Amino acid sequence: MKNMFLFSGQGSQYPMMGKELLQSNPEFSYIYDTASEILGFDLKKICFESDEQTLARTIYSQPAIMATSLLCFETARKNGIEFCGVGGHSLGEYAAMAASGVCTLENGFKLIKARSEAMEKASHETDGTMAAILKLTPQEVEGVCLDVDGYVEPVNYNSPVQTVIAGERKAVEQACEKFKELKARVMPLKVSAAFHSKLMKNAAEEFFKNIQEIEFSFPKDGIHFYSNFTGDEFFEFQFMHEYLRTHIYSPVRFTNEVRNMRIAEFNTFVELGPGKVLSGLVKKILPDSHVYNIEDNASLEKCLAGLKERGVMI
Repeated sequence: MKNMFLFSGQGSQYPMMGKELLQSNPEFSYIYDTASEILGFDLKKICFESDEQTLARTIYSQPAIMATSLLCFETARKNGIEFCGVGGHSLGEYAAMAASGVCTLENGFKLIKARSEAMEKASHETDGTMAAILKLTPQEVEGVCLDVDGYVEPVNYNSPVQTVIAGERKAVEQACEKFKELKARVMPLKVSAAFHSKLMKNAAEEFFKNIQEIEFSFPKDGIHFYSNFTGDEFFEFQFMHEYLRTHIYSPVRFTNEVRNMRIAEFNTFVELGPGKVLSGLVKKILPDSHVYNIEDNASLEKCLAGLKERGVMI
């Protein structure tokens, strides 16, 4: 039995996330200190003192989620939880890179700074939005998108019955009306842009231009790194700059990614970071899997108890 660490994506943030865990593990303050020096603002203050609206801004939410996720990662390791695979949902891949040694902590936050600033800028330059569609298959969602005037397409294949669409605001709204006619559950997302769509191509180019000095490595200790873009294990780390550029405007193939993790005999998943969104998705994709999350002291204790009971690499 092998443990897979999964890192939370954008939208999982909430005020005071990570505060209790950091108070219990103050030696990991260096994560926030390193980030703050690179970002040019006090990340602890953003995480622990900001309201929901402030924290939702892309330039704040992305580094805040990454820092919280890496705090959870270090806490898991401190408590003896072993792992041999990593993956993340969209933004979460950056925490996965830092955790697996693909990039240093410093370079991880340099990447996030460049990414969040480029995407924040794009949110002011494009009129895009996103919506989650539930109770329809991905193929049904794709079919409706093709039948809409304007640009809209699936961008997050989250589970067999949850697909997120993105595109021009009017096209997304038109698609949502068609989904409601099909009795689907439609959830407009509180986002400032159409992430992972072609409306992000300018952001991707600006991001790419600003990360040329950053170096990448292969994962340390034989850790298996899984990709949203390919939906499978990733090996071409010599092309990371290009990969990350494409990642910004390409669909997240989370369902295929998790299924391929299972094929590789990963059946225990630990979500690291705020919330339990990925935990819920994994259970939808692999109902018989063992799924835990770590975001605070209570969830840490529950995870440790569950892993010890099953004797899984701890």
